[in-house]
Amino acid sequence: MEILPPKHPRLLLLTIFLLTGTEYLQSGMIAFGAGPIMGEIGAAPEEFSLISALYACVAVAAICKQRWLAERLGWRRFVLCSLAVFICGAAVCASSETTAQFMAGRIVMALGGGTFMTSSRLLVNLFPPSPSRFTGIRFFATALALGSASGPFLASVAVSNDGWQWIFVLLIGLAVLIALLACLCLPAAVPPYELRTQSHPVLLMALVAGSFFLLYAFQRSYYDFYSDAAMLLGAAGLGMLALGYFVRAMHAGDRPLLHLRELRNTRYLTGVALFTFCYTLMGATNYIMPAVLQRGLGYAWATIGPVQATGLGATVLTWAFMAFVVPKRPAPKQYYLVGFLALAVFGWRVASLSPDANLWSDFVPALACYGVFVMLVLATTAMHTFREVQHHETVFSHAQQVKNMLAQFGSSLGIALATAGLQARTASHYTVLNGRFMAGDPAYGQALHALTESLSRHGAAQPAAVAAASLAQSLGQQATLLAGLDYFWLLGYVGLAGAGIMLAQRVLK
Repeated sequence: MEILPPKHPRLLLLTIFLLTGTEYLQSGMIAFGAGPIMGEIGAAPEEFSLISALYACVAVAAICKQRWLAERLGWRRFVLCSLAVFICGAAVCASSETTAQFMAGRIVMALGGGTFMTSSRLLVNLFPPSPSRFTGIRFFATALALGSASGPFLASVAVSNDGWQWIFVLLIGLAVLIALLACLCLPAAVPPYELRTQSHPVLLMALVAGSFFLLYAFQRSYYDFYSDAAMLLGAAGLGMLALGYFVRAMHAGDRPLLHLRELRNTRYLTGVALFTFCYTLMGATNYIMPAVLQRGLGYAWATIGPVQATGLGATVLTWAFMAFVVPKRPAPKQYYLVGFLALAVFGWRVASLSPDANLWSDFVPALACYGVFVMLVLATTAMHTFREVQHHETVFSHAQQVKNMLAQFGSSLGIALATAGLQARTASHYTVLNGRFMAGDPAYGQALHALTESLSRHGAAQPAAVAAASLAQSLGQQATLLAGLDYFWLLGYVGLAGAGIMLAQRVLK
């Protein structure tokens, strides 16, 4: 698509920044506020995981059609339409009182907002190859880092003031601001008909159905595997067949919806696989972290948000470091090695936390290592994955679309695995711990007696019953904490294995 140079470069840079920031802000805020949102709308963890899967499926479809729509509407109308749909979805979410209403809102949000990150990265190419384009990339990456770091803090402010709906009100405000900027700086031109990509509704249906069946099979595997394994395997099989049909169709024709043939090079495939893996880890980690800190360690939401934001501020500092150092030392292995070792340190450091841990002195440095991992690995992969496709504008656009489609799939998969894994490990630890909560156990008897006496001295009504309930609550809290720590032990070993693999690989270099 032939694109005219930008008439208002500063406004375009701000548009790119806000589009990217809004995408990462909304994912970070909703992941952080998952617990309170589930409580307010009456959603079980598996229902929230299903909502995430549906969001990902619709977002994948929207990203797939992103260029097709932009070619027919022009950048300005396409972005404005996306923002309008996103605003409608956010308004539905903000007014939701039931799981079904919230699910509908998230689906509409995905239809409009699923393309934000892809659009913002492609808008960078409105700048001609020059230092201006690198400036656009810097705005894009800085928004990624700031959005990731700000999400937990802003969500904690909303949640701690009993107003989780303000998460979506903030997103609506940002979308309105972006719409005003888009009206001023985005081009309205469309390419000639003969240069436009082609599509067919059956192919889109195959993509959506395949993505949903696969994610649904993963999401329900913990709950229904033993009771209905045939159904789950059938769903997974249908998903793979539908996606296989879609991929095969993309290899036919001169102007397919996605140029997959041109993307079959080892560098791109390796980079996209690494992207998907990282987004899966991030989806799982962003879900489990607040659960461990709030339900496991008992910290208030108002305390957790600033702590997470401070720790994740390392993403901003890491990007500033990379922007200065990478032009002088571009070899990626050193960044991959440091990034995955930082992930290992993060996992093992959090896994070693005790109920007496101090969030600022113990958790913030660990979370800073996670921020280092996110920026070093994702930014390095972005710099090297698209090297062989960046000279063809259409192919580069399709490469970005495929990468972000898989990122949505990976994030939803991470949430599904984290939801099921956390419940499974919590149940396992609860069973073990519950064996000590019986009348004949000396430790339980001593704890119950001491707590009952303390409550009696403070004038509590029915101190024995209150003490027993308090100990039962402590049992659930300890089970959740141990389940979360299991995940972080695993994450440490994943980081160590990742460092070894990236040190040995010869593709991204």
